[in-house]
Amino acid sequence: MSDSCARHHDLPIFEIQQPSSLPVGKYQPYVPVGLADRTWPDRVQRRAPIWCSVDLRDGNQALLEPMSMASRQEMFRLLVRMGFKEIEVGMPVSCRADAEFLRWLVRSDAVPDDVTVQVLVPMRPELIVETVNMLWGLRRAVLQVFHPASPAQRRMVLGLSREEMLRLAVAGADLAMRLRDGMPCEILLQYAPESFTQTEPEYALDLCNAVLERWQPTAADGVRVNLPATVETFPPHEFADRIEWFHRRLAFRDKVLLSVHPHNDRGTAVAAAESAVLAGADRVEGTLFGNGERSGNVCLVTLAMNLFSQGVDPMLELGDLDDIRRTVARCTKMPIGPRQPWAGELVYTSLAGSHQDAIAKGLRERERSGQPCWEVPYLAIDPHDIGRDYQALIRLSNQSGKGGLAYVMRADHNVDLPRGVQIELAEAAKREMDEGRDLDSGGVWSLFERQYLRQASAELEASVAVGSCQPDDLVAMVSHRLGCPARLVDLVEQPRGAETVCFCQVACGTVTRWGVGIAATKQRARLSAVYSGLVRLAAASVRDRAS
Repeated sequence: MSDSCARHHDLPIFEIQQPSSLPVGKYQPYVPVGLADRTWPDRVQRRAPIWCSVDLRDGNQALLEPMSMASRQEMFRLLVRMGFKEIEVGMPVSCRADAEFLRWLVRSDAVPDDVTVQVLVPMRPELIVETVNMLWGLRRAVLQVFHPASPAQRRMVLGLSREEMLRLAVAGADLAMRLRDGMPCEILLQYAPESFTQTEPEYALDLCNAVLERWQPTAADGVRVNLPATVETFPPHEFADRIEWFHRRLAFRDKVLLSVHPHNDRGTAVAAAESAVLAGADRVEGTLFGNGERSGNVCLVTLAMNLFSQGVDPMLELGDLDDIRRTVARCTKMPIGPRQPWAGELVYTSLAGSHQDAIAKGLRERERSGQPCWEVPYLAIDPHDIGRDYQALIRLSNQSGKGGLAYVMRADHNVDLPRGVQIELAEAAKREMDEGRDLDSGGVWSLFERQYLRQASAELEASVAVGSCQPDDLVAMVSHRLGCPARLVDLVEQPRGAETVCFCQVACGTVTRWGVGIAATKQRARLSAVYSGLVRLAAASVRDRAS
């Protein structure tokens, strides 16, 4: 614990919390790699990494019901449309369905020239040979050879010492290289010490460097080292420290792509991936919306959208994010939550009144100013950019205020409410919703009609010379006819297509009310607004006297 943390722990608030009953002693904290001269925190990401989707392998194996052949094909086509240039398609020696899908890719010539498929295989000679033989007919493929590397897996699963595992890695790497050299298609070799995050950093480095020493890569070979956070076991800053530590010491570093494969066991896979790229990683493996074993893989959509929101081209097509979300949900039969970052149904929707008001004002200012750069409160991006419209930005609830109603009326019904009308309508809307009634856009208009739109009678219209009256005189004449003495406070008029909208505020003593008129002519809209305001004022005055 740092000195500053220790001082904070002396604060009285820490004495209130009591120890839990959890078996804390069962678990050991991670040991930091100790990179005191780290440089990654001072860097800013200016370009997208190489993306590799593992939806068809890591994502698929985590499904309760794995994808059918048709769903795999649909998912593959989606990934191609989105612009992924590296797509992991399975581990064909472990799963018949993976092998059949790989055969379909070869037979149907479904892989575009600029897309590379990836397969993975455990570091066992017979399985490496079988996997390479399945790649005949492809133009290019990544062959990932991997093995567990953590102390627990060496001891409990494989029964191998560090030296024995090192020999296994080098022998498998040598076989993969010899098979690559005998293939008519281009094979890009990739080595992964599985459970990198639970493996001693020095030993993981020894394994990778021994494999690379055997491969002797050149820049043209496309060799890569993949560091899987098979289980996320420490915070993102420690992951970044280890990646930078590794990046500095990896052999042939200028000739090798350094890849990461984060999982989300601690809920910080996105932060870990972003920090790893700052620390030296060139490539990120993950899935759309984070589907994967346990808590999932890192979400590539979130990573890409995070870049986009900072003005960095994510190099993926995300302009119809709702279609991507629906396609992934259909293929995986897994729901995507309404709060999923960037893509969830509700992530651009505000329910709080103060937020709604700020969004409405921000959008209005943007319309007025024509400012090219996006700057609207509570909205990190323009929803139009990912295929959303503005109608869902504000959803009314009993927490909503006048700003939300005003936005709905302006955006959906082309009526720009004066502030006083906003306040009155918000009070009426709150009463409706407190009684359990929902208000969508149509409901807001219906409420507005009931509250304000009253048509003056033909007799009244005939008895008042609307066209020749000033607004004050019009209020005086109509109030006299209705027997409701009042004075004009304010009058606002605005166009609404071929119609005119008139808002009229009238007062009697300390009581004021607004009226609204909408008509084909300004004169008729003005008369209707005055009539509406006086009728509402009379009703309010009666209630005021009764109370």
